[in-house]
Amino acid sequence: MPCIDLNADVGESFGRWPLGDDAAVMASTSSANIACGFHAGDPSAIRKACAAAAAAGVVVGAHPGYRDLAGFGRRFIDMEPAELRDETIYQIGALRALAAAEGVTVSYVKPHGALYNAIVHHAGQAQAVVDAVLATDPALPLLVAPNSEVARLAGAAGLRVVTEAFADRGYNAGGTLVSRMLPGALLTTIDAVVAQCLDIALRGEVRAVDGSKVAVSAESICLHGDTPGAVAMAAAVRRALVEAGVAIRSFA
Repeated sequence: MPCIDLNADVGESFGRWPLGDDAAVMASTSSANIACGFHAGDPSAIRKACAAAAAAGVVVGAHPGYRDLAGFGRRFIDMEPAELRDETIYQIGALRALAAAEGVTVSYVKPHGALYNAIVHHAGQAQAVVDAVLATDPALPLLVAPNSEVARLAGAAGLRVVTEAFADRGYNAGGTLVSRMLPGALLTTIDAVVAQCLDIALRGEVRAVDGSKVAVSAESICLHGDTPGAVAMAAAVRRALVEAGVAIRSFA
């Protein structure tokens, strides 16, 4: 039976600004990427997400990003690698403390947003993220894009690399994600999201915005918790995968 992980970005509410329904989304996933306070999330929202993950039996991962609350971590920041390394260590440590308060272990690391995209090709920042994981806990898997610079560097450093694809994001013909500033960046219907997930899990491919088929190697599929209709999308994806004979199981 084929098997795949479903992960979702959660814990991103901040103060009086709620974002997404974490518990409802996690009812359909096997892993949860919990914000660490730099791109989103405050301590109470983060701890609440950890508690929801524990209740759902979902594996928790750290979701560190650039220090960019206003931009939700979706704007590139040109940082010195040592500074990025230390800020990533700081974020993982913060989540570990809040998770421990709920009896939860942080089991992997997945960078967020613009940082995630930058380390596909930016060697200096990719090495900084790898160094942060090595310094924190070399046993933590790193969830990243396939064929990326960070995947290469992490593998060379002895880290476990887990690759993922995206349920609700458009792809370029070269296998990269369509910029959120361009048309086709997001899949907005449940049917389109379900179809893309089935292609990923069963056929190892996605259809790019130009209509071509692109091979993808993924052990995990990401569902964005802040996407409109995320709860219904997550439930539909899980149901379709199970009906197609795919087991949903965390990689961690």
